[in-house]
Amino acid sequence: MSVSARESEGAPLLSYGCLAASMFVVGACVALSKPLAAVFPVFLLGWLRFGIGGASMLHWLRRPAAEPAPTPRVRLLVFLEAFIGSFLFTVFMVLGVSYSGAVAAGVVMSAIPAAIAVLSRVVLREAIRPRVLVAIACAVSGIALLALIRPESGDSLGPGVGSEHWLGYALLFGAVLCEACYAVIGKRLTAVLSARRISALMNLWGFVLMLPAGAWAAWRFDFGMVSWAVWGLLLFYGLASSWTVWLWMTGLRRVQASRAGVFTVMLPIGSACVGVWMLGEPFGGPQALAFGLALAGLLLAAWPAQSGRAAG
Repeated sequence: MSVSARESEGAPLLSYGCLAASMFVVGACVALSKPLAAVFPVFLLGWLRFGIGGASMLHWLRRPAAEPAPTPRVRLLVFLEAFIGSFLFTVFMVLGVSYSGAVAAGVVMSAIPAAIAVLSRVVLREAIRPRVLVAIACAVSGIALLALIRPESGDSLGPGVGSEHWLGYALLFGAVLCEACYAVIGKRLTAVLSARRISALMNLWGFVLMLPAGAWAAWRFDFGMVSWAVWGLLLFYGLASSWTVWLWMTGLRRVQASRAGVFTVMLPIGSACVGVWMLGEPFGGPQALAFGLALAGLLLAAWPAQSGRAAG
């Protein structure tokens, strides 16, 4: 029996719960970034987010005695994980949501499993199954349908219409590619570093990378205009979005990457739930159809090929 098969069979329900909770909270944070981006500049928001999350994980930065010293390759992977999966993902996601909306973000983000499949083909030379090609077609169809929907007057999909919505979709797709890289690199890191150390190091690097632009934005920002409610939302956003890394890495240690991909279905669900129920975004028949196509594509891409056979 292969290591991956034993890993999958031995994965407890707690690991699956960590993966599902991580993706649902990530989706909720994607939606919550929209009202926060209306108050804070994007780099200031990212800097504050990593500062809040990193402060809560400072005690995890120390390397445990049982953990070997990281090699230059591991250090590079940690930096790439933070740069792509935290820094670039945050910038693309916050800007993308501000130009499109939380429901739109949920639909576009549902392309993550297909993006992982394509990345695996390019980087790992893995064959793409026919139903993954169908999944990609479903995701593209959902995104195209969403893009063709004219926003109704009074909705809050973004500061502009037309080309600005397309810019939002493009930025969100960039976030999808970042998340795919995050999943591939993260699986390799969990083999050599603990979930706690990965989470703390990613937050530290994210804070450092955001520092120049974030500090400049902070210098010019009027913090006195921010209400206590917004500060409370920012505190939740910073803690929740940072701890999702720990949840995901904890679950990923005992679950195959291909099987873990199934749980990314919770990301668009979390984003849409917050967008519709908390932000008052429209969710009619066309949005439901686009969302259904996207979820169908996600499940086709991520579901195991044969449920009765151990994946190896």
